[in-house]
Amino acid sequence: MDREFLIDLFADFGPVTIRPMFSGFGISVDGVNFAMALRAGLYFRADEMTIPQFEAEGSKPFQYSTRVKTVVVNSYWQLPARMFDDTDELSEWARAALGAAQRAALRKRPKARKAAVGKRKAAAVKGAAKPVVGKKKASKKNR
Repeated sequence: MDREFLIDLFADFGPVTIRPMFSGFGISVDGVNFAMALRAGLYFRADEMTIPQFEAEGSKPFQYSTRVKTVVVNSYWQLPARMFDDTDELSEWARAALGAAQRAALRKRPKARKAAVGKRKAAAVKGAAKPVVGKKKASKKNR
């Protein structure tokens, strides 16, 4: 799949940003990546709300092989081949995939904030004044 084919494919859906990614392209709207076009096919972002649609169509999640194992990425599922002939239905699936990507982004944000707050607290504790150990104040009697 080349860039021009993808632009035509998503024309009914609306404007998308297509950027090089891995061995293909990442497809996004307003900075939210919701699809990947790779040599193996077109994959849409999925979650617990949309995975049953993919399963009903007989689709499989994205997977790749390393030297030691096969990694299954359940957050991206292959678009059924019949969608390439029905751009109206493809647009519906693309909207659902964008929704799944937006829900995933919302779930990630609080974790990032908590991590940032935790780092700031750790830095504050590290930089706090440490008590001096081993030195005694001279008392008035010893002066």
